[in-house]
Order: sequence, then C-alpha cells, then structure tokens
Amino acid sequence: MKLDEKITGLKLWHLSLPVLSRRDHGIGTVEGACEVVVLSLTSESGHVGWGEASPWSVFTGSPEASFAALDRYIRPLVLGRSIGDRAAIMSDASRAVAHATEAKTALDSALLDLQGKALGAPVWALLGGRVRDRIPLSVSIADPDFDTDRRLLDRLVGDGVGIVKLKAGFKDHAFDLMRLEVLAKDYPSLRVRVDFNQGLSIDEAPARVADIAAFKPDFIEQPVRYHQYAMMARLRDKIDVPLLADESVFGPEDMVRAVREGICDGVSIKIMKAGSLTRAQDVARTAAANGLSAYGGDMFEAGLAHLAGAHMIAATPEITLGCEFYQASYFLKEDILETPFPVENGQVVVPSGPGLGINPDIDRLDHYSVTKVAA
Repeated sequence: MKLDEKITGLKLWHLSLPVLSRRDHGIGTVEGACEVVVLSLTSESGHVGWGEASPWSVFTGSPEASFAALDRYIRPLVLGRSIGDRAAIMSDASRAVAHATEAKTALDSALLDLQGKALGAPVWALLGGRVRDRIPLSVSIADPDFDTDRRLLDRLVGDGVGIVKLKAGFKDHAFDLMRLEVLAKDYPSLRVRVDFNQGLSIDEAPARVADIAAFKPDFIEQPVRYHQYAMMARLRDKIDVPLLADESVFGPEDMVRAVREGICDGVSIKIMKAGSLTRAQDVARTAAANGLSAYGGDMFEAGLAHLAGAHMIAATPEITLGCEFYQASYFLKEDILETPFPVENGQVVVPSGPGLGINPDIDRLDHYSVTKVAA
C-alpha cells in the first residue's frame, strides 16, 4: 500500500526572504527581510512532501528554534516511519519538544503533502473534504509611511481585493484615526478591519478602542496583551462591533478558555499558532460551536505556508471571514513557489492537484538559504 512507504529523507532550509516594505505592528516591526524554515520529507518511492515554519520572535518563536526543533528533536521521530503514520508522528512530536508550534505545523503540512501525492489527492480531501474553492483575501496596511500604503491600496483596488486590515497602535492615535478617515473617504469599496496586535496599554485601550469602533470596521482585533483576559472581556462589552482574539488564542485549549471568560466574538486562526492543520480546524469548530466567528490569519509567511492554510480553510466551513494570505503576492520581493501563489480577483484559489498542489522552487530555497541540512 502507498501509505506503507517509509520516510527516508528529511531536509531543512532556514531562509531569509527580502521584503518590499516595512510592516509595523503593535508588538514589533519587520523590515528588510523575514525568516522562515522550509522542511521536505522524502519517501522511499521518491515522493516529496513540503512544509513551512513561519515564526516571529515576538509572537510565536524564532526561526532558529523552529530549525532546531525539526532537526534535533523531530527528525528521529520521522525517519523510518510510514507516511501513513501522521497521527502517531504528530502525537510523538507534541511530546518531544514543548511549544515549537510552527515547527510542528511544518511537519504536519509535509506529512499531508506527502500523503496527498502518494494517493493522488489534494490536502483538503485529507482534512475532511472541500467546502469552498475560493477564499476572500484580506491585505494588511501596516507601513508607518502611509503614502507607501496608499500606493498599495490603489494596487489592491485595481486587483479586485475587497478587504484590508489596518494595523493600529504602533504610532499615535491620531495616525490611526487619519488613516481610517482616508479609507472611508477615498476607498469606499474596501471593507476595513482593525488590528492592534496587543499595542494598547490597559489605561488607553477603552477610549481608543471606542474611537475606532465609531468607524464601524468589520471587527477590532487583540487591542491589549494576550494575557489581559479581563480587559478583553471589558472591551468586548463596551463596543458594538465584534472584538476578535489573536495572540490570546493559539490552540483549542486557549479557545475553550476564551469562550469561558467571554473575551471575544471571534478568533484569528493561524496554523503557525495551532501546531497543526487539524488543531487549527479544532479551534474553528470550538469557536463556531459557541457562536463565535473565525478567519484565517497568518504570520510573515511565504507561499508554501499559504498553501497549507488555504487547504485547511477550504476544508473548514466554520472559517467564514476570509484569509490574510497576502505576503507571497504583496510583501515578498520573490516568493519561493515554482508558480505564483494563486490569487485571482481578490480571492485565493484553492489548488486541486495532489498534495498542496504547488512545490517550492529548490533553486530559490538554496539562493535564500542561511542554513540548510540534509539527511
């Protein structure tokens, strides 16, 4: 049987990928380049499965930690195992190294890609079946030079993108209000969301969030630090637009607590936070079972991670608010996929080929590699 094939090879690339602009968030800045770790698994018949770990040191972890988790702790759990042993391998990985959710997601993606290629099936079919083949795309507006973002906004409108997320809380409040006013006046076709990425203090959050809510965005996301559950619940009660949690909710366990303590109306689901595509689905199902909404967030990802997220959302009906898989098209100077990440008329087109549907370009992996290991 094809799923009885053994995994015979594991390769890693730590990449530094140049970016087009600066991105400021409430908890930090990315400028010049972003770093990801790419994983490949090879079966004895020559099939190759791919995964990407997309960490951010101020949020989920560092690329060095992801690389070490995969190379030192997870490698021995994988080599020699059958490609059909995904559940057992992921269970072993969960115990072998704490946290390292991005590394575990890369492993899960690579195992699913490998299984899909062996079976001739797309990853979404292995995750329960497709409920959508297109996902509305949201693009973040996060440059401290708003003139640069205005050029991006013009491009987005021309490309048919209908949703933007304004990153707030990294400069003064007047800057945030000015940009919202410009969006309302000059870009009326765009739906607007606002994300503070934990950028507000407890003292300033109530007044500033109320001011933002007056613009009636689709939602306001994570105004305060991830552990400030009481303030999240207070803000939720104060405003009449949905409040979403991001950094407060990594996996299903956090979602249970968020529901119990009433901190949000919805959640940003990121495969890099959840630790696997299946755990990301579990977050969405827990949210929906309690009347909460969900959308597909991301880290500073390349197209490989976008593919994994798109397959996950395609198979998860509970994620209804679109996705943020924009970096491959609008942030990176050059993506790592052999063909462009599929975006048409403001929507991500979910691939239907075996596995993830598109492979990385190995020449680009080697070109942008900081460190690589093969075995």
